[in-house]
Amino acid sequence: MDNQNQPFENNSQKDFTKSWVSSSKFLFYLFITGMILSSFGGCFRLYQQRYKGKPDIQIQSSTKYTPEYK
Repeated sequence: MDNQNQPFENNSQKDFTKSWVSSSKFLFYLFITGMILSSFGGCFRLYQQRYKGKPDIQIQSSTKYTPEYK
């Protein structure tokens, strides 16, 4: 008898597969988070593979802007 007087809780509003509003909001935030993380990861990867500086190489004197011939 006591079970009949208690209000019925509707769990379908809390269910991810039933409520399009909460699921679309969740998927939107999941998509935005994924885009931010992949952008950060790509920038970090480019930063790790950056050009580390000017190497000290030998250049022929005849190929310079003002060539020096012998």
